[in-house]
Amino acid sequence: MAALLIFGQRLLRPWFHLVAMQKSSELFMLNVLLFTLGLAYITELAGLSLALGAFVAGMLISETEYRYQVEEDIKPFRDVLLGLFFVTIGMLLDLHSVISGFGWVVLVLLILLPFKAAVVALLARWFSGDWGASIRSGLGLAQAGEFGFVLLTLAGGVNLLPAEVMQNVLAAMLISMLTAPFLIQHAEAIVRRISPSAWMDRALQIHRIAVQSMASDAHIIICGFGRSGQALSRFLAKEGIRFIALDLDPRRVHEALAAGDSVVYGDAAKREVLLAAGLMRAKTLVITYDDKHSALKILHHLNQMRPDLPVVVRTADDTNIEELKKAGAAEVVAEVTEGSVMLASQALLLSGVPLSRVIRRVQENRAGRYAAFSGYLRTAQFIEDETGESLQPRFLSVLLKEDSAAVGRKLGEVGLAELNVEVNAVRRRNVHGAQPSEEMQLQTGDVLVLLGLQEALQAAESRLHKGQ
Repeated sequence: MAALLIFGQRLLRPWFHLVAMQKSSELFMLNVLLFTLGLAYITELAGLSLALGAFVAGMLISETEYRYQVEEDIKPFRDVLLGLFFVTIGMLLDLHSVISGFGWVVLVLLILLPFKAAVVALLARWFSGDWGASIRSGLGLAQAGEFGFVLLTLAGGVNLLPAEVMQNVLAAMLISMLTAPFLIQHAEAIVRRISPSAWMDRALQIHRIAVQSMASDAHIIICGFGRSGQALSRFLAKEGIRFIALDLDPRRVHEALAAGDSVVYGDAAKREVLLAAGLMRAKTLVITYDDKHSALKILHHLNQMRPDLPVVVRTADDTNIEELKKAGAAEVVAEVTEGSVMLASQALLLSGVPLSRVIRRVQENRAGRYAAFSGYLRTAQFIEDETGESLQPRFLSVLLKEDSAAVGRKLGEVGLAELNVEVNAVRRRNVHGAQPSEEMQLQTGDVLVLLGLQEALQAAESRLHKGQ
C-alpha cells in the first residue's frame, strides 16, 4: 500500500500525460482500465481485495489533472455498475433477521451517525478552522459509504462476523443512507443549535457582501462567476455599468478579487445574501449558471421582494424555458439554441450568402424567441448615433402598486402609445405575456415592460402611477 501511494502518483502522471498527447480517446480509456484493473490485480496478489486496489487507483487518478476526463469517460460504466452494486447489496438484506434484531439495528445506527459525523467534523475543523463548515460537512457525510458495503461483504465472505451481526450492520448502513437527505436539509438549524458562533460567521459574510455593494446603485447582480459570468462582466465593464457577482467557489472568488473584479463569496439562492448584494437598488439580475432548482429559488425570493426586477436566466437547453418564465424570469437564454444560431450564421456566410441577409436571419430568429429583440426590431430600426444616447430606445420595468392610477383601467385606455412607448410584455402573478392586448385590464402587482426613449419612458411611468 505504501509503495502504491508513494510511487504510484509519480508514475501515473507522466504516463497519462504521454497517453493524452496521442489525442486518442480510445487509447486514453484503455489506459484508464489498464491502470485500474492492474492495481486491483496487484492488491489481490498481495492478499488484499480487488475492490481496494480499484479504490486506490481512483484516489490516485483523482489527484491528477485528467480526473475530469476520466470521470466523463467512465460515466456510462459508473451508472450501470453502481446500480448493479446497490441491487446486489439489497439482495443480501434479510428482512426477517432485521425485524427480529431491530433494537440492535437502531443501536448500530445511533453509534454510526454521530461517530462518523464527529470524525469528519474534527478533520474539517483541523484543516479549515471553521466550526460551522466543519459541522455541516460532518452532517453531510455522516451516512455509511459505498466502500463500507464492500468491507462488510468481504468480512461476511470469510465468516469474520456472524450472520445476525452482518444483517444488523447492513440494515443500519442502509437506513443511514435514507436519513442523509433529512440531515442535509436540516443541517443549518442543527449547526446554529450546536455552534452559535456559526451564525456570527454567516453574519460576517453577509456584512462583507453588504460593504461590497454599498457604493453601488442601479447595478447588476451576477449570480455565478464562471465562464459565462466572467464574459458578462467584461461586457458590463466596457459599458461602464457597475456589477456585483456572487459565487460559491472560494478559489474563483480569490482569483477574481486579485484581478480587481467585484466578486464576493455567497449563495445567491439565499434571501439575506441577495438583500446584502443590494437587491433593492439593483436594476437587473442575471443567473449565469445552469441550475434550475437554484434559479427557481432566486426567482421565488425576487417575486416576494422585487417583482419588478428583470431577471435573465441561463440554461443549457430549452427544456426548462417555460417553467422559468412562469416563475418570473424576464428572459431565458438557452446555450444550445444560441450556439445553433451562431453555427447557422457561420455556415451561411461561408456558403456565399450575403452578410446583410445572414444578419437579418439571425435577427428574425432572435426576435421570435426574445421579446426584447422583437420590440426593438419593430421600433428601433438600428439607430447608430453613438453620440446621442437619448435617441437609443431602452427598456423600463414598472410595477403597478395599489395607488397607481392605471390599476383597474384597460391597457389601451392608459394612452402609452401617444407617448411613443410600447408595452413589450406584462408579467402577472409569475405569468409572462409578450405583446399584451389593449383590452387587458391592469391589476395591482402587474409588471409592465416598456420600450421607448428615455424621456418618453419617464413620462409613461408618471402616467401609470399618477395619471398625468
